[in-house]
Amino acid sequence: MEKKSSLKSTITVSLTNYLDAGAIVAGASGLTLWQEYLSLTEGNLGWLNAISANCLGAAIGAIIGGFLADKYGRKFIYTYNMIIYMIGVLLIMLSVNFPMLLAGFLVTGVSVGVGVPASWTYISENSEINNRGRNIAISQMAWGIGPTIILILGTLLAPPTAGEAGGLLFGMVSSVAAMFGVVESGPELNIFTSRIVFASLFVVAFIAWTLQRQLDESKEWLDVKASGQKQPSTFASFGALFKNSVNIKTMLFLAGMYLSWNLVSSVMGFFQQHIYETAGGLSNEYANMLSVGQWVVIILTTFLFSLVVDKVAHRPLYAVGVGCAVLAWVMVLTIGITSLQGLLVFTALWAIQGGISVQTFYALWASELFPAKYRAAAQGVMFFIVRGLSAAWGLVFVYIYGENGEGFTIAAVLMMLLLIVSLLIGLIGAPRTKGKSLEEITRERYGDDI
Repeated sequence: MEKKSSLKSTITVSLTNYLDAGAIVAGASGLTLWQEYLSLTEGNLGWLNAISANCLGAAIGAIIGGFLADKYGRKFIYTYNMIIYMIGVLLIMLSVNFPMLLAGFLVTGVSVGVGVPASWTYISENSEINNRGRNIAISQMAWGIGPTIILILGTLLAPPTAGEAGGLLFGMVSSVAAMFGVVESGPELNIFTSRIVFASLFVVAFIAWTLQRQLDESKEWLDVKASGQKQPSTFASFGALFKNSVNIKTMLFLAGMYLSWNLVSSVMGFFQQHIYETAGGLSNEYANMLSVGQWVVIILTTFLFSLVVDKVAHRPLYAVGVGCAVLAWVMVLTIGITSLQGLLVFTALWAIQGGISVQTFYALWASELFPAKYRAAAQGVMFFIVRGLSAAWGLVFVYIYGENGEGFTIAAVLMMLLLIVSLLIGLIGAPRTKGKSLEEITRERYGDDI
């Protein structure tokens, strides 16, 4: 019965991950459409990436949400956060200028960030010892299912581009646009594809808000509260994180491993279709189709990963995942992104690493290696650092990459080197936590000094 309960709560909480990845990919799949509709520059696109759920917006939300989840409880986040998400998505749906679109991306990103530390913490605290890795992996599957559904929808609704016919459901886009007085073909009509995709996220967010408000509070958080430990203020909690040497070492390890990977992943999450269309020369529809295939492989790989992660050593699994990521960029550099074979090999390898991703290990280890009283806050601080620096990198990337992908080779070399760094940090610092309870891990690492 308890096993079913942990799985049910995992699925409910994982809707947050669906909406996180869904927001990133919904923005990415329609990026070229928004660029044409609002006459955006590459710099504008860089700012959209920088303040979105992919980077700075999520960073700001994470550091707020982490401390709130530790002070007021995990359920506090699930009671209110989806309302913010729905407001952000609504702003994007109704955008008619760049500031409005930027505001929508920011609000949505902040909401995503608020939910992430609470999500991974809640799942870990409500899992059985031998199911913790499985449940984290299942939550990671939502990061694959969200983009898959969004990209399928984007493919079906895709407007005609590059001499190709539009998606099978583009007629529906025309009908919706006609309701708003847009009847002529062009950017004003085409952008309704993206508006409808974001509308689907609004619906899922409402469902998530309804379900997550019914969750029970984390028992471990309630135990800390019942023990009489006074929950520190936000600033005191922040200070406590950096007064303990074990915390500092752990955050350096996890943030370093995650950051070097996320600098690459954040670019791919937001710019992949744009890269396929510019450097690769694909149409919007075919770029989405290739990405759909990638996410299907990611889901299948993540499912297989969930079956073994609690049974085998983590270090070899980590090596396989990040090794495939490094190899993906080696292959695209040697075969070339304008080659269909090169794109297919790159997409397949990048999909495999996405199923055994650094983010899954980060979510698992970050929820294991800190005491309950500031477990979410620690994740919030690290997520803030990682996504914040990813925002800055996104602004730099667009200038390295160029308007039409002329700097792709330089960018690809940098991506490969960052992934090698992540591989080395993870292999050196991988903890041995398999088969241990959170309480046992805390005692081993901190003793009574928490």
